[in-house]
Amino acid sequence: MTVATPLPPPALLAPDPHRGRVALRVWLRDWVRWLRGPQAEVRAVLARLDAWLSALEADPAARGRLARAWQGWLAQGLDWAPLLADEGIARRPEFWAEFAHRLRRRLLPVSPETTDVSEWFGWVFDDPLDARWLAAIPARQVQRLARLLAPADGPAPSAATVWWPALLDALGICVAQVAVAGFEPELRHRMSASAQRGRAFHDLGRRLDALRDALAAHGRDAPATRDALQALRDGLDECRRAAYTAYAHLDEHGISTAVVFRLRQLRERVLRAKRLLDALASPNGERAALHLLARLVRASHEARRIGPLVARTSQQLAQRVAERNAETGEHYISRNRAEYRAMLRRALGGGAVLGLTTWSKLALTSLGLTAFWGGLVAGLNYAAWFVLIMLLHWTVATKQPAMTAPALAARLKHLHSREAVLRFVDEVANLLRSQVAAIAGNLLAVIPAVLLLDAAARLWRGAPLIGVAKAEQILADHQLWGPTLLLAAGTGVLLFASSLIAGWVENAFVLYRLDSALAHHPGWVRWLGPARARRWAAWLRANVSGLAANVSLGLLLGLVPALLGFFGIGFDVRHVTLVTGQLTAAVAALGPDALLRGDVASAVLATLLVGPVNLAVSFYLAFRLALKAQGINAVNRQRIQQALAHRWRKAPGSFLWPPADGAPPRA
Repeated sequence: MTVATPLPPPALLAPDPHRGRVALRVWLRDWVRWLRGPQAEVRAVLARLDAWLSALEADPAARGRLARAWQGWLAQGLDWAPLLADEGIARRPEFWAEFAHRLRRRLLPVSPETTDVSEWFGWVFDDPLDARWLAAIPARQVQRLARLLAPADGPAPSAATVWWPALLDALGICVAQVAVAGFEPELRHRMSASAQRGRAFHDLGRRLDALRDALAAHGRDAPATRDALQALRDGLDECRRAAYTAYAHLDEHGISTAVVFRLRQLRERVLRAKRLLDALASPNGERAALHLLARLVRASHEARRIGPLVARTSQQLAQRVAERNAETGEHYISRNRAEYRAMLRRALGGGAVLGLTTWSKLALTSLGLTAFWGGLVAGLNYAAWFVLIMLLHWTVATKQPAMTAPALAARLKHLHSREAVLRFVDEVANLLRSQVAAIAGNLLAVIPAVLLLDAAARLWRGAPLIGVAKAEQILADHQLWGPTLLLAAGTGVLLFASSLIAGWVENAFVLYRLDSALAHHPGWVRWLGPARARRWAAWLRANVSGLAANVSLGLLLGLVPALLGFFGIGFDVRHVTLVTGQLTAAVAALGPDALLRGDVASAVLATLLVGPVNLAVSFYLAFRLALKAQGINAVNRQRIQQALAHRWRKAPGSFLWPPADGAPPRA
């Protein structure tokens, strides 16, 4: 049983041609909403459109009102070119300006009295599903509508007088925008030498003029016009290829958000210009117009979304941050027994220093500083000890995953074969073995270091490192059934954030050539001398990522709990080595008998889980960032998961210690 298609309400059959421009726009929006219906289902929309056309054809008075309204609309001289050229393309030259523009468009309502065609266009077609039924409207219904819109005393305007001029004007806007982008200094000086010598951007205007002349002289279907169309297409492709040579410069010298954003804009302008050329060359003008209109509706809604803007702009930045961290992360992966032993030695040194960090942290808490200043002093204390560990070429275990995950993802660039997947699984096993060595080394060193400090305190002042009350408080704060594991996950987020900051800082250091600037800075040269200034600048270039990671991690560990406490959110750092040092000091203060207490056993068990949680959270976040940067799809992710699960079932020991021959098993 078929459901009868509802007839349009009398008010929506045709607008009153004597009412103002705003009333016509309101009528058009109401008509689109009726046509769309509750579900925007294509067949139902086309049935309603057919019913509306049939009702108009049967009502000469309504048909006359619609034709007069349409002719009055054309007489207003509306400029459709900006809508065809700009809709859905970022209008602002900078990311943050476009971000603010999109936020405003999402939050603020649109007035139908606006003079911006694209604004009221999005106001009329306010559902993204409108693009679906617009593209499905058959040409015969468009032809029926064209006959209804024709004036009673003459034929309807032809495509050559209405459609072509709007397309050519929109093409002119796109071509001008592409040419201007190609001449901007911040983009042009990053292009290759051959692209700068070429005249791709110079010739675009000439090719557009040739197309205009061919259309005016020979019409759309003449061979000369087709040649001019193809010449303009080729010119647009040449411009895009020339602009894309700037990516090589960005890979070598650091990412600039402004340049990445302009390259995206240029690409979208070129694609829009080519779609306008396709519409101009199409032998079926009605279908071409509808498809272009549907694309504009999709683009209009896309232009209001903030997520895609951030995702597109951040992908290149994620790639750069991941690659910078990948260079650093290679140093934290051990692939054979010799490197495994070297990692263990470095971790033992780091654990010994972290024992001193534990002592200084406990000493600073006795100063009674306010929350902010206490957090700042604690952060500077962490940062100083972390930097010392870096300068001594030792290791802090939980800092590794956020740096090594991008190094792993670098192996995914050519994930096209079984061997590539197996090599990636090898790297995962290498990383996990490195983590086992690093955590073991840190913990094996921090426990005796704290015990020695406690013994020194007893000899010096006759009292343990901390008092009994403080020891009981530490035990109470680190119970298994308390918030310890949740706080450990939060600490993992801070570990990832420090690696992200390190990548950004190194990218900025490279982008602005600060090593060269410092090597030739008059103040530095006068203070250090030319040779030493160059050496210091080179040292900073090699170590800026490590310095940024360690300083930022220390400040995050100290300041984030204080800042969250200001908002009433309780947070404390749960770093596996620091927690182990504190528990060691607490047990030493309470005496050996404390080892038999249940709360001590609970705290020890919780501490054993803190390390894996720290590692898992920081590694997961960093690895997701790296996957995004490399553009790994869901199919390849599933292949990786299956290969890892297979290796774990067949050779679990390969994730814990290196094989005797140094070669990972290919189970």
